[in-house]
Amino acid sequence: MLKIESFDGKSKNIKGCLSCAMTSGEIDFSRAEIKVTKHFNAHQDYETPIPGFIIVASKRHVLSLSEFSDAEQKEFIRLIRALREGMRQTLKVKYVYLFQNEDTKHHFHLWMFPRLGWMDRFGKGINSVEPIVKYAQKNMKTKDNLKKIEESVKKMRVYMEKVIMG
Repeated sequence: MLKIESFDGKSKNIKGCLSCAMTSGEIDFSRAEIKVTKHFNAHQDYETPIPGFIIVASKRHVLSLSEFSDAEQKEFIRLIRALREGMRQTLKVKYVYLFQNEDTKHHFHLWMFPRLGWMDRFGKGINSVEPIVKYAQKNMKTKDNLKKIEESVKKMRVYMEKVIMG
């Protein structure tokens, strides 16, 4: 069993992979879903309370994009492009870091990590991400910030509904 804590402070024990738990319905995280397609689920990050921190997880349990089928590959790039444009237009996110690691405890997922003004004090680049995440998990589970997350999810859902995707 793996114990995880959501961005709003709720703990849950899951059987293994967080992405599989979401896909199977073991975890109901529908309130944070932005866009669900045939092959992917785009949602607010489960554990980190940063508005606009989007995770794109494959529904199929693979570790690498090199394992994508042709259909998954095509859908993935269209989805990422649409999400990024939505982040720019609706959330006013100027810069995003994209991360994907194949040695994760979960299956394939891509981080779309927004660079927000308050993050500058942690520096820039990949080395700044871990302290930002730790800070957010410790200090940003506030009522006001959770409301910002809810608003960002709603804005992105509306934007993505306008985008024609399978």
